[in-house]
Amino acid sequence: MVDIKERAKALNGEIVRWRRQVHQNPELGLHTPMTETFVVERLREMGIDEIRSGVGGHGVAALVRGKKPGKVLGMRADMDALPVKEETGLPFASTVEGRMHACGHDAHVAILLGTARILAENRNDLAGTVKLIFQPSEEDSEGALAMIRDGVLEDPPLDAIIGLHTGNLWGGLRSGMVGYRHGALMAAADWFTVTFEGKGGHGATPHLTVDPIAMACQAFSAIQNVVSREKSPLAPAVVTVGRIEGGSAPNIIGSTCTMEGTIRSLDPETRSMLAERIKAVCEGVALGMRGRADVRLTLGAPALINDQGITEKLREAAADIVGEGSIAAIAEPTMGGEDMAFFLEKVPGSFFFLPSIPAEGTVYPHHHSKFDLDETVFWIGSAVMANFALTWQ
Repeated sequence: MVDIKERAKALNGEIVRWRRQVHQNPELGLHTPMTETFVVERLREMGIDEIRSGVGGHGVAALVRGKKPGKVLGMRADMDALPVKEETGLPFASTVEGRMHACGHDAHVAILLGTARILAENRNDLAGTVKLIFQPSEEDSEGALAMIRDGVLEDPPLDAIIGLHTGNLWGGLRSGMVGYRHGALMAAADWFTVTFEGKGGHGATPHLTVDPIAMACQAFSAIQNVVSREKSPLAPAVVTVGRIEGGSAPNIIGSTCTMEGTIRSLDPETRSMLAERIKAVCEGVALGMRGRADVRLTLGAPALINDQGITEKLREAAADIVGEGSIAAIAEPTMGGEDMAFFLEKVPGSFFFLPSIPAEGTVYPHHHSKFDLDETVFWIGSAVMANFALTWQ
């Protein structure tokens, strides 16, 4: 079998070129036709001919069939960008005003293409089949479900699935390390919008009104009590109100006020309880203040839970590539969300982390207008995934 590590290193220049081309042409949400076309063209150049495009919008699913019998492994990369104006000054910066790959998805596409190249060259040593999944619309948690509804987990059905995230999500790891975690890695991400309705009037006669802004203020405090006093302190959760909007002038009490926020949790029981209690609290506060509340809950991705067995095999595959000293267990999950969780609800698998932190200058966080990556470590992601595919069975 070819030396996977050396082959991936040799491919890094091409992986970087692929990343830069995707970076220059960012697309949003489910509408990623240029990225879809780019991926299909690269796969065909590699001799991969079982390609299905238009999956769940503009997603791509392609099969690399090994010469040996075996199971079916899925590999997923997200490929959508963000509505952010790029300010990196890079020579390959976004050519589309107001859009930017500010979360590493451009690198994810390129890394999975690198993996595809290695596997296509090593079909004789590959047992079973690898299904390459290039997914749109991760940022708004619509793409995974859209592809699942369109049958991406079937024909052939998956026995396992893996994926990665690059960038600077977890502290304490240096660029080029591999971070893994058994069990919960990322949180369920849900959303709520509450419209408080009252009776408007003049600010000088509040007794003649029913103030919806006052309702929102009371509800804001009461919601935090749900987190601190109604759930177990051993069950991590966050409720954040990010927007409150109401009124039109300083001396007028309006008739409505809107409050929007997000709920993050790591287990299904806490997730369900918080959603129910936030609704009940907001409605109760409004009723107690002579008004009403319309509460709308939107369920996003569930908590991302890594399978114990798959994760251990992934750890071993990573150690083969970077050595035991360059892999690390992620000590704590993040409360950020990731719609890879929808795939992991259906199929056992693992999602791992590849830090790619620029060595010089200020390191900007994900979703920042100056976000950038260390391109020299991309080959590690391709090598780890390819090595896993060749050894996990």
